[in-house]
Amino acid sequence: MEVTPDLLTPYKMGKFDLAHRVVLVPLTRCRSYENMAQPHNTLYYEQRAAPGVFLIAEASAVSETATGYPHVPGLWSQEQVEAWKPVVDAVHAKGALFFCQLWHTGRKKSHTADFGAPPKLETEEIPQMVMDFRVAARNAIKAGFDGSEFFPASASGPLYQGQPAQRQHGSSLDNRCSRLATDVIAAVVDEVGAHRVGVRLSPFAGYTDCSEADAEAHALHLVHLMDKLGVLYCHMVERRKKVFKGTFIVNGGYDREEGEKVVRDGYADLVSYGRLFLANPDLPERFRRKVDLNKYDRSTFYTSDPMVGYTDYPFLSQEAQVA
Repeated sequence: MEVTPDLLTPYKMGKFDLAHRVVLVPLTRCRSYENMAQPHNTLYYEQRAAPGVFLIAEASAVSETATGYPHVPGLWSQEQVEAWKPVVDAVHAKGALFFCQLWHTGRKKSHTADFGAPPKLETEEIPQMVMDFRVAARNAIKAGFDGSEFFPASASGPLYQGQPAQRQHGSSLDNRCSRLATDVIAAVVDEVGAHRVGVRLSPFAGYTDCSEADAEAHALHLVHLMDKLGVLYCHMVERRKKVFKGTFIVNGGYDREEGEKVVRDGYADLVSYGRLFLANPDLPERFRRKVDLNKYDRSTFYTSDPMVGYTDYPFLSQEAQVA
């Protein structure tokens, strides 16, 4: 009798029952025109949905000032909530679990559109930013999402690094590193419940010149605070020894064999996939059958075309028909 690979075994994440350990990572695709979810977004996520699959939708901006790229979705208005509803309904109709990532692009800005350099975050701006995340988390639930993932990663947001002036927050590790991030997480947990909240960290990424020498200590400090709040899961880019008490999701360009190894060795509970899931809407089934994968086309990652490089990647069944 063939043994099921660890990557494809069922997993219980809080109250949610997952069919396997393969997760769709949030992928910014710049195809939500005027910050509104579109019909082609519905098709994209529906293609990747299946019973017990865990999908995390692309990052939605929490306010109009939080958008650092053109055509990214938002969740700050009722109109946006209504636009997301058919997307969520389509995913749920396929039996999948659906979270939405929430972000503020902060120090990052678009290289293809002139959004201007984001100003330094001032202490007096913090309450409004915390409220923006609280409202967006509430709106995600109103749209039908099962929960939301907060993204304070160093490469994108002002919430982990590049903190405001220290006159109020001080210079201790608790205040300097994670006070604002903790405030946001606490607000979101209070708004929708810890069982509906995940956090993605990327403290070691330095491609926007935000890295800090003691980034690992900062990340561990924040993870301990997340544990105290009872956050459902921690999602990290780097493969690190598991320190978070809840569900630990790892991401970082893994293939099937590498994903299998990190689950088998206890480094992670779940493995999120980006480019492979982008190009293979039936990725878990391809992993199960151990068949060849579609090759992704990097040139179509961020175009505004509603189909090319977005919803036109073939399924195994389509390939069989062609053959």
